[in-house]
Amino acid sequence: MKLIIAIIKPFKLDAVRDALTGIGVEGLTVTEVKGYGRQKGHTEIYRGAEYAVSFLPKLKVEVAVAAADAERVAEAITNAAKTGQIGDGKIFVLDLESALRIRTGETNDEAL
Repeated sequence: MKLIIAIIKPFKLDAVRDALTGIGVEGLTVTEVKGYGRQKGHTEIYRGAEYAVSFLPKLKVEVAVAAADAERVAEAITNAAKTGQIGDGKIFVLDLESALRIRTGETNDEAL
């Protein structure tokens, strides 16, 4: 099993969710986060004063999938989240040691 963590722009969430649903992903977790990458934030003007925004709002999408599906899921997220602009985000694929569905006691692939 694999845990896929994607950091994406907030306005791309619906597209990512639709792409994942389209390939059969049944669940995901979304967290509002702040951070920066190479762009190191940006400057904005508010009421005539310029100020730096160091941490940009992002969404962290987490999906647990069978190992065989990981590449397809990462590709679906990439295609849905890509704008071609700096700050599109990152995808991390981690090994997932075990999973347990609390309600039924199912484990690993059956729990996903």
